[in-house]
Amino acid sequence: MSNPERQIIALEESHFGLDGGAMFGIIPRPLWARTNPPDENNRIAMSARCLLIRDPDRVTLIDTGMGTRWSEKERGIYKIDAQDAGLRQALAAQNLTPEDVDDVILTHLHFDHAGGLRTPDAEGVLRPTFPNARHWVQRRNWSWAHSPSARDAGSYRVEDFDLFDAPDAPPLHLVDGISELFDGIEVLPVHGHTFGMQVVKFNAAGQTYAFVADLIPTASHLRDPYVMGYDLQPLKTVEEKREILYHAQREGWILIFEHDPTTAMARVDLDRHGQPVAVPLE
Repeated sequence: MSNPERQIIALEESHFGLDGGAMFGIIPRPLWARTNPPDENNRIAMSARCLLIRDPDRVTLIDTGMGTRWSEKERGIYKIDAQDAGLRQALAAQNLTPEDVDDVILTHLHFDHAGGLRTPDAEGVLRPTFPNARHWVQRRNWSWAHSPSARDAGSYRVEDFDLFDAPDAPPLHLVDGISELFDGIEVLPVHGHTFGMQVVKFNAAGQTYAFVADLIPTASHLRDPYVMGYDLQPLKTVEEKREILYHAQREGWILIFEHDPTTAMARVDLDRHGQPVAVPLE
């Protein structure tokens, strides 16, 4: 399915910062700082990048960003700025509103991916950001998000996604494993970062794309040992990353990076040592 009329647009919900050591795990700071220089608090620049997939008869959004439910102290800790709450400005640039979105695919329910499910209305009351959309998430991640481990409980905030408990909530679809949701848009579950995260794979104009979420959060995370300290199963992340990169390099996929502050999309090639490298799009 080539989907010749399909458009894809990267949308920036916000910029934020996370500890560079946590983002690169066992990799020493002198190595990761070459590509991701930290600030005075050791935070590296991050993007909360969402993806708009626009078909003639459907508008799909992947992930929703950080959202607005943060105290000033928390905004300082995470260095949240340049925020487009509800992606209203980014969608307006495409002559769309949040109400026009038909489907929201959530890679997983961590706060920087699902925090934008709610935004305040004119009276300051938090409402569903995309009230007319079907929402898709892996059943395993839905279950884990409601009873995470002590290690990753801080990454899941039930208040971000308990809107689905309300009687007037937008529809929620729980997906079991690998699945084609609609129009050739597939989800591939991976479990290294957290249980039940899903990579979103699709075609547009004959080109295969993969929105890799936190499996490969930035272009600097392509090599095997560059795994986040946040990952629950780092060795599983390495396996899953190798499989995606194998197909990406051999079959010419374009990877879409959710958190890279400068590189939204890239192809994958191998350097002279056989290591994967990002090849920015021309």
